[in-house]
Amino acid sequence: MAEVRENQDENRFEIWVDGELAGFTQHRGIGAVVSLVHTEIGDRFGGQGLATQLIGRTLDLLRERDAQVLPFCPFVKAYIDKHPDYLGLVPADRRRTFGLPAE
Repeated sequence: MAEVRENQDENRFEIWVDGELAGFTQHRGIGAVVSLVHTEIGDRFGGQGLATQLIGRTLDLLRERDAQVLPFCPFVKAYIDKHPDYLGLVPADRRRTFGLPAE
């Protein structure tokens, strides 16, 4: 069973599988605007869809906080492309910077 939790000391959201760290997405700024800059899944955990789970849950947690997201990480940007219900997390005036549609 995978669990996503925030590690504030490391500035990242992590995904854990059976008590073992499987991956993370690094962030900068955890206030009103959060830059998601890098996502990494350990080699042993690749191909299990964990990055997708990690990003989805991270975006859900940030949405619950009414935070805005800057998807500098290509995986996060691709996730938002595939799940347009998260587009509203990216400030409208910054979407073109990431190649995202205005609406």
